[in-house]
Amino acid sequence: MTETLLETRNLVIRFGGVKAADHVSLKIERGGNLAIIGPNGAGKTTFLNICSGWIKPSEGQVLFEGRDITQLPPRKIVTRGVARAFQIPQLFTEHTALENLLIAASARDGLRNPFRSLHAIAARDEMMHLLRMVRCADVADRIVVELSEGQRKLIDIAVALALKPRLLLMDEPTSGVASSQKQEIMEILIDALAEANVSSVFVEHDMSIVQRYADEVAVWNAGNVQLRGTPAQVLEHPDVIRDVIGEEIA
Repeated sequence: MTETLLETRNLVIRFGGVKAADHVSLKIERGGNLAIIGPNGAGKTTFLNICSGWIKPSEGQVLFEGRDITQLPPRKIVTRGVARAFQIPQLFTEHTALENLLIAASARDGLRNPFRSLHAIAARDEMMHLLRMVRCADVADRIVVELSEGQRKLIDIAVALALKPRLLLMDEPTSGVASSQKQEIMEILIDALAEANVSSVFVEHDMSIVQRYADEVAVWNAGNVQLRGTPAQVLEHPDVIRDVIGEEIA
């Protein structure tokens, strides 16, 4: 029997005369990876922002593990178990990869002493393990600004995992990454989520990534869910081919 991890009920939000969420009701089950696809302006990122507390809906509710989180600020939602990764990695580029994770661990554990050395934090071994999970242990001591976009993406995911979420919301995890590296990045990311026992929702425009790595796909259109199903069911649907993909996937 599946267990609902996050549920939205009749979410509504408008930007001027545009409804970015038009009575969106959706259940996200524990243990899977749900891809959100759809045309630009359909409301995909807005949905992630509502669920992570960055935007408040004018109507409706967001429930996580049965508890209402609709009006909580992002930092409170993180402590409940929902983490967010943005399209552009949110890292301290003047710090090393390991230091970025140690900062996350410090925030998670409430260690706010500005005079305390990051490298004195007890979670150092735990953070190194996370870097190994995303195959970035070899760049632990390198300044982030020196790293490739793919490495930054993976470190950003490791930072999110340092917060010990049960659900990770990701906006285009392969954007900005060279086409030749996209599959490798997703392989590492999906393996890390599985090892950490974290479910995910990710917005993605690359249909080959969706086809290969999503357990389910939800199609957004005009602020609502047009269709939901397995990648095979959704990506082969004539309406999706016409409105989203434009052509059959090779």
